Amino acid sequence: MDTARIEAAVLEILAAIGEDPGRPGLRSTPQRVAQSYLEFFGGLRVDPQVHLADSDEFSAVSGDQGELVLLRDIEFRSICEHHLLPFSGVAHVAYLPRTRIIGLGRIPRVVETLAARPQLQERLTEEIADALQAGLDPRGVLVVLTANHGCVSDRGVRQAKSSTVTMATRGMLKEPLERAEIMAMIGAQRE
Repeated sequence: MDTARIEAAVLEILAAIGEDPGRPGLRSTPQRVAQSYLEFFGGLRVDPQVHLADSDEFSAVSGDQGELVLLRDIEFRSICEHHLLPFSGVAHVAYLPRTRIIGLGRIPRVVETLAARPQLQERLTEEIADALQAGLDPRGVLVVLTANHGCVSDRGVRQAKSSTVTMATRGMLKEPLERAEIMAMIGAQRE
């Protein structure tokens, strides 16, 4: 990532809005923004499949295929590509293993990698589902994201309490009956 160009662009933005980029409170802002962009957009050059590469062979007792794997409330944050404002929320990711399983810590890494790009929530949801489908070849995948968007809460319509929910399904989990049980589990009260 070209941090010098980011710093120059931030200087230009500050001048364009009528601020003095040389004043004490703003002197280090270009460097701070460039450093934060390294984190915000760090997933641009990372293939999410690297997090799924070390999946394990899975064979259930008595030859049955594995039951559902569901990881709820994976926190994520991303930057909306339309306004370069943040959106953040939680991802719920489920899959039905076929012959491969993955360490549970790998799923949040896939979410984090794909979220660390200029994004749209709708596309992010689909990309997570596609990554799991490609990396694990499960019988089904379901991904639900719930997020609050800075471009909705802090500008324009200013709906601070609104949230957006998106869902992507693959394989057997496209079926409404299969989805219903998982959606109930996602919404179930935690103790």
